[in-house]
Amino acid sequence: MSVESDDSYVTQIEDVLGAYQASHPAARIKVRRQNSVSIRIRVVDPAFRGRGLAEREEEIWPLIEQLPPDNREEITMLLLLTPEEAANSLLNAEFEDPSRSHV
Repeated sequence: MSVESDDSYVTQIEDVLGAYQASHPAARIKVRRQNSVSIRIRVVDPAFRGRGLAEREEEIWPLIEQLPPDNREEITMLLLLTPEEAANSLLNAEFEDPSRSHV
């Protein structure tokens, strides 16, 4: 996981997702602040192979729900991808090279 700034909301998200990282060492987790009111999360994990989005979310959402409401409200993107999906995902491309924010 990588924290991009001293942003306390980003740090809190990284901290709660640390539990997922600990049990999924092959996962790559990145949390990025898009603008003053938007945080994006990407989890790329080979363990997602063969699992639908609902199953993937069942592992991640209980962790996110531990966050304070103000923090959760700033999460605007949650990508839960396999490495293969990440290579071909337009949303992943947007995560990597975000469009210019007007906020």
